[in-house]
Amino acid sequence: MTTATTTKQSRIAVSRRRLAWKREALTQRLLVVLFGVFIFAIWEIGCRSFHVSELLLPAPSRIIGALIDGFRTGLFTAALQATLLEVFLGFVVAAVAAFLCGMVISQVRIVEVVLYPYIVALQTLPKVAIAPFILIWVGFGVESKVVIAAMVAFFPMLVNTIVGLKSTPPEKIELMRSLSASRTKIFWYIQLPEALPYIFAGLNIGIVMSVLGAIVGEFIGAKAGLGYLLLQMNYSMDVIGMFAVLLVLGLMGIILNTIMQFARRKIVFWLPEQSTVR
Repeated sequence: MTTATTTKQSRIAVSRRRLAWKREALTQRLLVVLFGVFIFAIWEIGCRSFHVSELLLPAPSRIIGALIDGFRTGLFTAALQATLLEVFLGFVVAAVAAFLCGMVISQVRIVEVVLYPYIVALQTLPKVAIAPFILIWVGFGVESKVVIAAMVAFFPMLVNTIVGLKSTPPEKIELMRSLSASRTKIFWYIQLPEALPYIFAGLNIGIVMSVLGAIVGEFIGAKAGLGYLLLQMNYSMDVIGMFAVLLVLGLMGIILNTIMQFARRKIVFWLPEQSTVR
């Protein structure tokens, strides 16, 4: 068998695997959509059949109607923009801080021994309890919500970064040392690529946690955002509007998580999809 024939067969095999993976992914998305439609259909039928009060559980059709009205009037649009800004800034701050701290902790043993217990202690503090102090220290502007979002999202990303950087097989590090590679080269060429799947697993969690942190900050004190809007609707007993805001938050979390998964597939492109940490 010639080399050209072998190469052609390899390309055909790769193409078939990619096609099979795309079909599987499409099937999974279709199942997700169908399951959601099924749940909403049961919900709608149950509310109409048993005449459930809208103060207890509004029908999905009413919630979707309130959602459309909210975006048409611009009420939800302004609140969504404010919350997205807080989530994005908080996530970026947490991701950068988690990577830098994780890098130092994983490389310097004494720093891990001294610093890590305090980080764990800070994580165990309820963010709702310390949020008022952050508002006093930072103010009621967007900065306080960014800080709270970053604090909530920081720890899972830090843990995944540390675990990933420590997951490098020792034989790879020894091989690089035998080739007189510096510590910096070992980190960038061996440890970081090995840690990327773990880091992205932390980012997937962190992007969702940053949404929770931003909403917590808006609950404590804000002038705009989906959390602020949710509180206002709660005061006015607008249950349908509250469910519409919750639906927006759920969809936002799904979209942000999907974006992170797409970025993971593009950046960690050398790993098969099934072996990439989720």
